[in-house]
Parts: sequence; C-alpha cells; structure tokens
Amino acid sequence: MLVYVCKRLMQGVPVLIVVATLTFLIMHAVPGGPFDRDKKLPPEILANIETKYHLDKPVWQQYLLYMGQIARGDMGPSYKYVGRDVADIIKDTFPVSLTLGLLAVLVTLGLGVPAGVISAARENTLIDRGCIFVATLGISLPSFVLGTFLILIFSHMLHWLPPALWEGPRHMLMPALALGAGFAGYIARLTRTTVLDVLSQDYIRTARAKGLNESTILIKHALLNAVTPIVSVMGPLTAGLVTGSFVIEFIFSIPGMGNYFITAVTNRDYPLIMGVTLVYAVLIVLANIAVDVVYMKLDPRVRLVEQKG
Repeated sequence: MLVYVCKRLMQGVPVLIVVATLTFLIMHAVPGGPFDRDKKLPPEILANIETKYHLDKPVWQQYLLYMGQIARGDMGPSYKYVGRDVADIIKDTFPVSLTLGLLAVLVTLGLGVPAGVISAARENTLIDRGCIFVATLGISLPSFVLGTFLILIFSHMLHWLPPALWEGPRHMLMPALALGAGFAGYIARLTRTTVLDVLSQDYIRTARAKGLNESTILIKHALLNAVTPIVSVMGPLTAGLVTGSFVIEFIFSIPGMGNYFITAVTNRDYPLIMGVTLVYAVLIVLANIAVDVVYMKLDPRVRLVEQKG
C-alpha cells in the first residue's frame, strides 16, 4: 500500500507542473500588468518595482525563476499585500477554507445519503418524488443564489443567524449549507440509484425471505454494499467543496483562501494567484489518492488489479 501511495504521489508531480505552467501562461497572456490599476506611477518608480519583482525580464525567464522558487518551497511575496509572503497568507487563510469545506462535506453526506436511502426505500411514492424534486432543485440552484436566499431569510427576516464573517459556530451554518446543498442533491440521487440496484439483488430477496425487517436490510445490507460508488466520487467532491468556496467566501465575507483568490485575480497579484492555485491542485491530487486507497480497502478486486499493475 505504501508503494502504491508513493507511486501515486510521484504521478501527481507532473500534474502540478502542468497546472503551474498553464496558470502562469494564462496570467501573462492577459493584457496589462499587476501595477497598471494603481495610480499613475513615475516611469522610474515603475521600472524599479518591475525590476524588484523580475517583471522586466522576458516571460520565459520569469517562468524559470518562478518554478525555481516553487522547487525551493518559496512562493514569493504578494504584490498587493505589502510585507506579506504568499506562504504566510495561505497559512492564515487555509484553515478557514478547509473548515468550511469539511463542514460542507458533512452537510453533503448528512443530507444526501439519508435522503437517497429514504427515496429508494419509498420508490415511486410521494416521498420518493419529493426527494427527487428537492435533490434536483439543489443541483440546479447555484450556491451563490442559495446563499443569498439564506441571508435574506435567516438574517434579515428571522434574525436567527449573522449574515457574514467567521467568528463562531453560528457564522458557519449558512455558508456550509449554501456550499454543500448542491452536492447533497447529487449524492442523494447517486445513493438512490445504487441502493435501488442493490435492493434488486438476489441476496436481498434471501434476506427478506429469512424475515429480516426492512430497516436492517436497508442499513446492514443495501447501504453498506452501495457505499462503494459513493466513496468513488467523494475525492473530487471533497476537493470541489474545499476549492469551490470562492463565491461563498466572498458573499459571506469569510477570510479564506477563496476570498483572497478573488481579490488577487482582480488585482493581478501573480504570486498569490499561483500560490492559491497550486494549493488547490495539491488538495485535489491528495483527495483523489485518499479515495483510491479507501476504495481499495472496500473492494478487494480493485486491490488485486492494482497489485497486478
């Protein structure tokens, strides 16, 4: 298993290099520079700033210098947050984004899996149709629209929850719900499909013939055997929740990486854009490796294929 994990980690290195290269090229392909939005600077001062940050060099030299910095673990200084390195900004904001992402994962699983199981157990009933409708609505409704509605209802109308900031558990409820609701709808539909498929198997009929009650069949037999497809999507789903919080963090004024990333894009803060993008890419790679390891533990057939490979 350790050999497999190390092999997958090595395979992730070229992915990170490609992500860094594409991000670098896209940033420099956009007309303008990081200091064009500021007030008009004297040519001498602008030249000194560009020299300090190597912006006066050809793009290929800037690329090689930056990749050399990354190889040494140095993400460089931020252009807009004077006196702060990108690594320090990520160190301060990453725990916030990670917490929000993990809370959204709990919302996704806590709402999606039970809804899918209930829908499958009540197939073709009003409950089933209601669950499908709500799941489809959650998938179709953008997170920023849901977040706006939550602020309108629970903050401005009912005054139950604070509308913004990140200062305690009460501040976390609406952002986590807004971020996780759409993914919960997807998990609910996936769970319903997989549980229905398991319920049609012969061993389920045998369990019913032995007189087992329906709840035992659903939990101990159907759900446990249907969990593998759910686990297979949890890697990209978890990474998507952690990395897809840009708009939610902006709407709720959460001091996370997503909020800083939006500001960095607006300000053309190249090092901060690159640093946040690479951190998100690393998260996606690690999440997919973790899911593959869990998948191998759950399904011995996958483990056998990997060993042969």
